[in-house]
Amino acid sequence: MLTLSQIKKNPQILEFIRQSHLALVALEYTEHGLRHANLVAKRANFLAKVIGLNSRFQELAAIAGFCHDMGNFLGRTQHHYWAALLFHQVFAHEDPQELGLIMQAISNHDKEEMKFSNPISAVVVLADKSDVHRSRVLTKSLKKIKTDIHDRVNFAVKQSELKVDKKKKDIILKLKIDTKFCPVMEYFEIFTMRMAYCRKAADYLGFKFNLIINNFKLL
Repeated sequence: MLTLSQIKKNPQILEFIRQSHLALVALEYTEHGLRHANLVAKRANFLAKVIGLNSRFQELAAIAGFCHDMGNFLGRTQHHYWAALLFHQVFAHEDPQELGLIMQAISNHDKEEMKFSNPISAVVVLADKSDVHRSRVLTKSLKKIKTDIHDRVNFAVKQSELKVDKKKKDIILKLKIDTKFCPVMEYFEIFTMRMAYCRKAADYLGFKFNLIINNFKLL
């Protein structure tokens, strides 16, 4: 059975992630390399465990989280499809059911019109879309950061934490934003669809999605 440890050592997977990072650097996007891959894998595993998924589903969620963005070097618009197909190409010999679950979770992470049919997909969406933080900003130019809304919003986020209140059935994204650098309203300008998708994913898992910015509950 596949493990996250094996995935992290696979030269093809690592190269796909490296190439995708370089492609998005060229497009002047935020960071989509190993930092993001590792964080999404860690959050996916954490969420799967806390909400009560079995240990195998926890591992599959982490694997999908690690690989979800590795198709960007083939094209940004359909990168979720490319990543799923690349995963199949590398691991076609693995268990068909697990392979299908991982591929679907990878494909679903950036496809809002898709209806969830397994919890792994929903977990990966929450793990991915919750990664907003200044460490994702690649440029060192404050001038560019101030003129690019995506860089500006990410750079303004000094702390980002994904929490679960199992008793209240809440999944909480807690952010600390430097409002002198970026007003909270700008966060919603670019992340409204992202937060709606998080809400949809949480609903599928039987939880409510909450957004707290600077200790104020906004969703």
